[in-house]
Amino acid sequence: MDCTHNHWFIVCTASLLLLSGCSSALPIHPDKKVTIANVEAAIDPQPTLQPSVQLAQTAKPLKLTPHHITLATGKTFNLNLPADLQIHVAVQGLKRVRFMAKSPDDRIFVTDMFDLTDNRNGKVYILDGFNPKSGTFRQTTTYLTGLRNPNSVTFYVAPDGKQWLYLALTDRLVRYLYRNGDHAPSERPQMLARFPDYGLSYKYGGWHLTRTVTIGANQKVYVAVGSSCNACEEKESVRASILEMDADGQNQRQFARGLRNAVGLKWVNGQLFATNMGADHLGDNKPEETFYPIKAQQNYGWPYCFQYRSRIYADDQFKQSAKKVNCGTVPLAAATFAAHSAPLGLEYFGLGSIEPVQNAFLVALHGGSKKSLQRGYRVDRIQSGKAPEAFITGFLQNGVIYGRPVDLLSVGADGFFLTDDYAGVIYYVSKNTSSKD
Repeated sequence: MDCTHNHWFIVCTASLLLLSGCSSALPIHPDKKVTIANVEAAIDPQPTLQPSVQLAQTAKPLKLTPHHITLATGKTFNLNLPADLQIHVAVQGLKRVRFMAKSPDDRIFVTDMFDLTDNRNGKVYILDGFNPKSGTFRQTTTYLTGLRNPNSVTFYVAPDGKQWLYLALTDRLVRYLYRNGDHAPSERPQMLARFPDYGLSYKYGGWHLTRTVTIGANQKVYVAVGSSCNACEEKESVRASILEMDADGQNQRQFARGLRNAVGLKWVNGQLFATNMGADHLGDNKPEETFYPIKAQQNYGWPYCFQYRSRIYADDQFKQSAKKVNCGTVPLAAATFAAHSAPLGLEYFGLGSIEPVQNAFLVALHGGSKKSLQRGYRVDRIQSGKAPEAFITGFLQNGVIYGRPVDLLSVGADGFFLTDDYAGVIYYVSKNTSSKD
């Protein structure tokens, strides 16, 4: 695997940000390497959302050991993860299972896009009756069906006490009134926003039909909308961006631009983080895939600029465009992954988490279509001052795909769930208790 040098950062606490006056970003130029200091300076704190993420710097290097997996399909293989962890097949027999969310009544909801086509066979499932000893769920219930490519779901409790389930579909964002214990919606959905639902075929780089939704502590809704192509100048400004809107869909605006396909979104202590996939026409090794702390109104460069080995470059294809972006204003990523790794879901693990991931991020690398590159098909850990390192591997072995990681959901000190949309499986990773008793 072509691993490149990556950099990371520590976000200032609210008081330090205010005292140091690092509320405005300085341009990071193509010939200037990123450092902890200038990445911190590029974070613009919002008045009501003060970032305070502190990543571990001294955690032990990872040593991965094989853990045997047997699926109901008859497939057997090993997944490699830290020795002090164990992994169970929590749910299997699903289709293209994607992103997860915990409901206000502590149930797990998960989306299922059915297959790789643009279809209306998607579902949302409820996972009930989890047994931490066996690492399995007792019951899987279909909450919604007949959906157009449901990629992402999240929950919101409004100031008036009403609970809402938000669902991101290819062509729209909807929300359903949610009551604790529901097994199906009790009312028709409210449509909050519409999105473009067409694009170039995969033969020409493909269009991105997934949408991702998350809600910040400021009670605003954020939706990532991917590009219509591999590399082009979009006709619709909503493409290749992250949108911000009120909880009811009003006052929609563009929050960040120039993100070709930011499938992974996560708010952590007042800071929005995103993974992003680079274009595919620049060869096997560039551009790198990226991981950012998102700054409001920032342009991240696509399709005009890209990152490779700690520098920002202009794409020759668009150098003569009247719409081109000044690549000197495009920030370097906080961390990068090898080209064609396809980073998707991410999760941050605080002090109360299992030890190997405390104060660190995990990112699911879905993997590219060119298997010979052996990029992605694993989960990486991101810590301060270090390049991302492999945390779970084995989804691709000797040219055979056993799985493609998508999303992670922490359950605190107990462990976390991991979705795999290739095998239709949800895994549960927890502390290894086999040495006890």
